[in-house]
Amino acid sequence: MTTLSQPTDNIDATGRKTVLVAVTDIFFYTKVRDALLPHGYTLERARSQDDIALKASTAHPAAVILNMNDETLNAFQALETLRTDPQFQGLPILAFANHEEVETWNRAKSMGVTKIVSRNEFSMRTKDLVEGVISRTSS
Repeated sequence: MTTLSQPTDNIDATGRKTVLVAVTDIFFYTKVRDALLPHGYTLERARSQDDIALKASTAHPAAVILNMNDETLNAFQALETLRTDPQFQGLPILAFANHEEVETWNRAKSMGVTKIVSRNEFSMRTKDLVEGVISRTSS
């Protein structure tokens, strides 16, 4: 008899890794979806500020994606929420922002973002970037 166990190492019972996507821009969300779903990832979307901690604790994501320039979600508040709660301390966070916003990049790094890249790089290399932050924290 085979029984399904609780997810371990941020992998669900079907073997898929969940990524919490805190990106309200439908264009970028679609890019994430198109880049990750075919490669066995499950996406959990945060559409509001309250969704971030709630979905991070219930979905047990392998990584979080943050748009530092999101006009709906305050990415810095999300970072603070994720980095001050002990249950999320080691959770890898991939962020993207406009490349001209040096202060945003520096602040995100100082608040514990695992990796921050330009919007253009994020668009072109989403899967590789996600895999990179996940493997960095698991090695």
